[in-house]
Amino acid sequence: MLTRRPRRNRKSAGIRAMVQENQITVNDFIFPLFMIEGENKKEEVVSMPGIYRYTLDLLVVEIGECLDLGITTFCLFPSLGEDKKDSMATEGHNPEGLYQVALRTIKEKYPEAVLMTDVAMDPYSSDGHDGIVRDGQIINDETLEVLGKMALAQAEAGADIIGPSDMMDGRIGYIREVLDDAGYTNVSIMSYSAKYASAFYGPFRDALDSAPKFGDKKTYQMDPANVKEALIEAELDFVEGADFLMVKPGMPYLDVIKTLSENFDIPITAYNVSGEYAMLKAAAQNGWLDNDKAMMEMLLSFKRAGASAILTYFAKEAAVLLK
Repeated sequence: MLTRRPRRNRKSAGIRAMVQENQITVNDFIFPLFMIEGENKKEEVVSMPGIYRYTLDLLVVEIGECLDLGITTFCLFPSLGEDKKDSMATEGHNPEGLYQVALRTIKEKYPEAVLMTDVAMDPYSSDGHDGIVRDGQIINDETLEVLGKMALAQAEAGADIIGPSDMMDGRIGYIREVLDDAGYTNVSIMSYSAKYASAFYGPFRDALDSAPKFGDKKTYQMDPANVKEALIEAELDFVEGADFLMVKPGMPYLDVIKTLSENFDIPITAYNVSGEYAMLKAAAQNGWLDNDKAMMEMLLSFKRAGASAILTYFAKEAAVLLK
């Protein structure tokens, strides 16, 4: 005789819902958005169907629509012309540059919106790397000064969460000190703690035209083979003052999300990156996968692995379904 029949807890939709261990809500989402210069322009990212680059006037409209759907948190990424880039990424801390102006404008229009920023040199660098380049090498400690200036400029413009994505050693402690010394003790830091040198970033670099002008990023981003190293990176960021620890990419690194969630008592964030988005969109367009069902299953996998929040390009689509 069978005394245990697990199927009894799956026999109806009502019972399945009652015993469901993890759920996706719109509160889980951080929506990455791309900005361009100019006015009244909206350009689709070819490798990311349904995702656009917006000029600031249209970006404000898009954020308003997302707020109406219940999405409250947004991560902004700038796409700039080569004329705005130099070897020291000075545009990244220009108070009158596109990024800082956008932060102020959005906060004035929607003070309830939570704005997360990106701190790294590559969108503003003529070299396309996340740090200062000298003789073909990425210079760590001098880069921290640039990152500190960027973080402070973003905090002054209204950022709620600073997102250092550069993977330089010591940057969390340096940025935390800069922010605190300037009185921005309430501005959070979401560290890209376990950011891997991944093949899944291609469409994102298309969106920002920010690919490295030479070489790759393997001397500062992590080896995809390693998980113990993620614990080292996360521990350093935790000790240095990070408020969130991020794993990027997300879906190929669910084990890393799980590992960090079991070892740290602060929120773990998953970045459902551009390549993950593009793969599903391509499969759905060919009729190989059901877009909506696969999307929600993918998002649920991050919660099951232990993520508290998810940066995802599916945020708006998923919010519509959830609503």
